[in-house]
Amino acid sequence: MSRDVARQLYPDRDTLMRGLAELVGDQLRAAHASKGRASLAVPGGTTPGPFLTALSEADLDWPEITVMLTDERVVPEYSERSNTRLLRETLMRNAAAGANLLRFHAIGGADFLLDTVRERVAEALPLDVTVLGMGADMHTASLFPGTPELAAALAGTAPDVVAMHPPGQPEARLTLSAPVLRGSGVIHILLTGAEKLAALDRALAPGPAEEAPIRAILDAPCPVTVHYAD
Repeated sequence: MSRDVARQLYPDRDTLMRGLAELVGDQLRAAHASKGRASLAVPGGTTPGPFLTALSEADLDWPEITVMLTDERVVPEYSERSNTRLLRETLMRNAAAGANLLRFHAIGGADFLLDTVRERVAEALPLDVTVLGMGADMHTASLFPGTPELAAALAGTAPDVVAMHPPGQPEARLTLSAPVLRGSGVIHILLTGAEKLAALDRALAPGPAEEAPIRAILDAPCPVTVHYAD
């Protein structure tokens, strides 16, 4: 890779989740103080649940903060596989209940949704803070290796939101494209477990982003920090 990536190591996962929530809260507070609003993109999946719950307690001007997912499955919001459902059960509670949630409305097919979702996302850009996860296959958001649309989603001319159809996955996805993620004010990558740490080391080796999509994030022009606990 063309640059070093900062790493923040934590003694355990609980300390990681609470520490990252405090840091993100401080950064959102600073962004809001600077321009009167702020925007945040967060990942789905099970790993970030405790981080999102801790962030829900932050003392922020939540009605003036737009929250969106980095990606969503094309399923109803009540589905157990819905990232929006996860957000409602974790972040969109407590102090953060009044946040401006930008919903992907993942019903009716990915292509049907694209124009509406792109319009909403464009209004909230550039992102002030982005939190991402990474899989052992080195995917991030729904930028999966081997997906037919991956090259288009990684391209500098990519639209803000791209429909993805990852091989072997039961449903289509909507994902923020690489240019949107790379254009964030700051990026945090949340990792847990030795398997993902080893995958990060592989991603930091030279190679194409098509092989390891997280590479498109690791060399973003904004500050990028990996937050890790075993």
